[in-house]
Amino acid sequence: MQASTDDNAESNELSSLDGDQVKQSLQSWSRELGFQQLDISDVELAEDERKLNDWLDRGMHADMDYMGAHGTKRTRPAELVPGTLSVISVRINYLTEPNALAAEALQRTEQGYISRYALGRDYHKLIRKKLQKLANKLHELIGPFGYRVFTDSAPVMERALARKAGLGWVGKHTNLIERHTGSWFFLGEIYTDLALPLSNTQSGNYCGSCTACLDICPTQAIVAPYVVDARRCISYQTIENKGLIPEELRRGIGNRIFGCDDCQLVCPWNRYAKLSTESAFAPRAWLKNIDLLELFAWSEAQFDKNTQGSAIRRISYEQWLRNLAIAIGNAPKKAQYTSALKARLDKASPMLKEHLEWAITRQAQ
Repeated sequence: MQASTDDNAESNELSSLDGDQVKQSLQSWSRELGFQQLDISDVELAEDERKLNDWLDRGMHADMDYMGAHGTKRTRPAELVPGTLSVISVRINYLTEPNALAAEALQRTEQGYISRYALGRDYHKLIRKKLQKLANKLHELIGPFGYRVFTDSAPVMERALARKAGLGWVGKHTNLIERHTGSWFFLGEIYTDLALPLSNTQSGNYCGSCTACLDICPTQAIVAPYVVDARRCISYQTIENKGLIPEELRRGIGNRIFGCDDCQLVCPWNRYAKLSTESAFAPRAWLKNIDLLELFAWSEAQFDKNTQGSAIRRISYEQWLRNLAIAIGNAPKKAQYTSALKARLDKASPMLKEHLEWAITRQAQ
């Protein structure tokens, strides 16, 4: 646990009055830093641990072995960061255009669709910096305490902890949903040895009988309410998977070249989504005109330059070309597409060549 003073500092015991004041201060500071909500939970995740183990046992994590690599540290915060008593959870909106415009972008089949979260600057460093500022302010208020900040960067059950803190409920697509702002937001956490007052405002589940997310999923990856099979998920296949994408999934991928938002685009609660005020999440200039052929023509040096500081750097240049080849194969037939695909064949790796040949065949049909 990162401490704001020497290693011998004792965990802070706050009176109920002090605790309430600390919580109110944290919430006020979080708004100043651009977060839309901050609340606090305990570290009990027994039911979530059971569900995670069941998911892992069924092999639905595909080759994301890291999901089970840390044993119970993922579901028991005090094992990951000894001394953890409370978890401060925050959320921050990232959508920079109305829901309808995002849906329209998906229909432009001669352009590549990139998941909305990756249009701007990579969120990891930005949110961690904001959380560190929050911890620094708390140190100034109460003195030394132990803590560690996270955002999608360690074995942390983010959605489960956010749900417990009252930031929303986990929808049938497994994303967190908040009634007044939808689901277009990032999460972050501070594990702390402070015994902070809990929010005790867990949201109800308001999905009801709706199955829009299950019905829309292009590859039927949401195999049951609240269960996503990563092996069928477009986000997994286009980002996490470094090898061959199963042929039976390629048509369903359409023009999605990095991630997928379909389940969020159709969620009724996203009618209430609030646009982000964080300038770092604004789309990069080159993303305003992302013609498939233009992107496919990039050299590796261009790819590295244009994606620097972007979440898109999670994939390699070869994965980038692989994803684009699938999108081009699914695009309306054009002689230019076939020519561009064939021009890549000679220097392609066996993995990439397989996708290029598939796309060439699709363009010829």
